[in-house]
Amino acid sequence: MSRQPRHRTRSEIIPCILEVTNGNKVRITEIELRACLPYNIVKEYLAHLVHCGLIEYIEGEMAYKTTPKGVQVIITYHMMEEMFVKSH
Repeated sequence: MSRQPRHRTRSEIIPCILEVTNGNKVRITEIELRACLPYNIVKEYLAHLVHCGLIEYIEGEMAYKTTPKGVQVIITYHMMEEMFVKSH
């Protein structure tokens, strides 16, 4: 009996992608693999995150990297996650 993966929400996927690209110059294939997301979903989220200024696209390297604003989102996400865990 196989177990289906749990559906992740947008608020779980965004920090996941930001963490994959945090401190690294990461190509889209690596983001797909490390975030466990299909190509079409990754492309959609990357476009949104670039538009919001949370990650940047490095043209010459065809890679993505989290911006300082994106790092703040990661920190805030972990703080909120910790508060929810403590309250349960």
